[in-house]
Amino acid sequence: MSGLADPSSAGEPSGSSAKPSRRVAYYYDQDVGNYTYYLGHPMKPHRIRMAHNLIVNYGLTDEVEEDAPDLEGEGKREMNDDLPGLAPEHKFVKNSLTGSRSKHMQVFRPHRATKAQMTRFHTDEYIEFLENVTPETAEAMTGGGVRCLIGEDCPAFDGLFEFCSISAGGSLGGAERLNSGAADIAINWAGGLHHAKKTEASGFCYVNDIVLGILELLRIHPRVLYIDVDVHHGDGVEEAFYTTDRVMTCSFHRFGEFFPGTGDVRDVGMKRGKGYAVNVPLRDGITDESYHTIFKPVIQHIMDYFRPGAVILQMGADSLSGDKLGGFNLTLDGHGECTKFVKSFGVPVMMLGGGGYTTKNVARAWTNETAVMCGKTLPEDLPYNQYMEYYGPRYKLEVLPNNTDDHNAPEYLDKIRTQVIENLRNLPHAPSAQMRQIPSQTISQAIGLTKENDQIDPDDEIEIRLKKFMQDKQLNGGYTPHESDDEDVPMNGDLDYDDSAYSIPGRHRRQGLNGLPRRALPSRIINGNKRNNTLNGQFEDEDDEEDPCGVGRKKKRSFFSNKHAKNGVQGLVNKKLNGLNALTVGNGGIVEFWKENGSINGGGGGGVSRGESPMSVV
Repeated sequence: MSGLADPSSAGEPSGSSAKPSRRVAYYYDQDVGNYTYYLGHPMKPHRIRMAHNLIVNYGLTDEVEEDAPDLEGEGKREMNDDLPGLAPEHKFVKNSLTGSRSKHMQVFRPHRATKAQMTRFHTDEYIEFLENVTPETAEAMTGGGVRCLIGEDCPAFDGLFEFCSISAGGSLGGAERLNSGAADIAINWAGGLHHAKKTEASGFCYVNDIVLGILELLRIHPRVLYIDVDVHHGDGVEEAFYTTDRVMTCSFHRFGEFFPGTGDVRDVGMKRGKGYAVNVPLRDGITDESYHTIFKPVIQHIMDYFRPGAVILQMGADSLSGDKLGGFNLTLDGHGECTKFVKSFGVPVMMLGGGGYTTKNVARAWTNETAVMCGKTLPEDLPYNQYMEYYGPRYKLEVLPNNTDDHNAPEYLDKIRTQVIENLRNLPHAPSAQMRQIPSQTISQAIGLTKENDQIDPDDEIEIRLKKFMQDKQLNGGYTPHESDDEDVPMNGDLDYDDSAYSIPGRHRRQGLNGLPRRALPSRIINGNKRNNTLNGQFEDEDDEEDPCGVGRKKKRSFFSNKHAKNGVQGLVNKKLNGLNALTVGNGGIVEFWKENGSINGGGGGGVSRGESPMSVV
């Protein structure tokens, strides 16, 4: 960090410690464009596929010829320096191990995030909910839309969990590659979902891949900086790190009667994290010139005072001119200038997507910013691509400003900038953090060449999942007879009726109870009801919550019930979950509504959510 580049440079890092080129790792999963929230929803994952198609047709992912004469010829990988001590004739072996042999950047298909990885931030119950919810069961599992998926912004659509695993997997993969030192810049346009909370989806975001990526970066770097240029405030990331000084969050967003309604300049963090949340509230219609009169000074002071070891840059394209939900007036050059300025400091950067609801402009912006990170200037005329008809009638790599009035007066911007910089000056210079030795890894894993599950063929994943499913079913299914049991005990899976005596909880089924043989408990008919003997000589009904072993242990219950109560949703919410009474819809907490006049009150009022649909905020 001692050789920070002069921010006034044109974009390439300068100085004694700056590298002549930056190694770029680009993450893309071809399945990400297959998902849709619902017809007419403003968030369209298809935009990521459009951006990738434009990036490919601009030649940023072209492969190197294998018959390239030498390192100085056409085959030289300008963005990926050769490993020390590697003979020139072995360079293509190295390229094949570290990603697609691109002239400008390495291209990877990320490993999809697992539930265990997602629960580094989110709760187990919430991730389990995302895996199991479907459009048909959403009403019952959310208690009528008051839990986990609130309002219409975040619907339960087919393939929801897979979509979240792709988004989170790309950000985790990029963070791991930056940590290993195998790349200087990582790009994941499927990420940047900054509104998701620990136990709740919000603002089109279900799993907060940004928080997961930051947590991974904190394993290596003492301090991480998060910069958000989305038109909406990055409330989910700020909330996650609001009380720590190891992560500084800086958000430039539209403020006022606008989703999510947070991000005042006076919100600076609390406790140990006081001063490490930077918010720059802006007004409608801000232009390139006005935007950078506050963006560059604030980022410059943060880099000087905080001295981060890595930066996560959220490049939401809804701050561009002409966006369907945004209200800013930035052009393609003004938006890309943020990328160029952050890159100029020479710090490892992970660049993510985010918002953006005019798909053709989103594809243009992310293609241009990918080229900026690769150090390339793209021609203005668009190359032929699969979605050429989207870019008419000019077919140019441009986003032009409109005639919207700029409500950000110079006096207002000066006041905000002065207050933010004053808050930064009160911070201790570059706070330290105790670092410990990371868990041991193999050499290939340490430098980012391989991972533990690289040997698994993606085509075999379905077979592995089916095999695991069958094993779990055999383990958790019916009773497995013991060799000392009577011969007339039915075999596992061949029961003639559903008897809870043959569904003893897993620990008792596998090990027996206190060393006793694993035997089926005989059933008796008493007063017309089937009862099972317990080990202490008592009888328990099958429907009782006590287990059939009579040890007072409750049955394992899932977080959400899969049975409808007799009284509908109200009865469902009143059911006991994990032994606790859930709050009812009628008397559970205070429901706040966004009014048209911007106030928050318990009364009515027709407010709008991020998707311009009525909703309440709990």
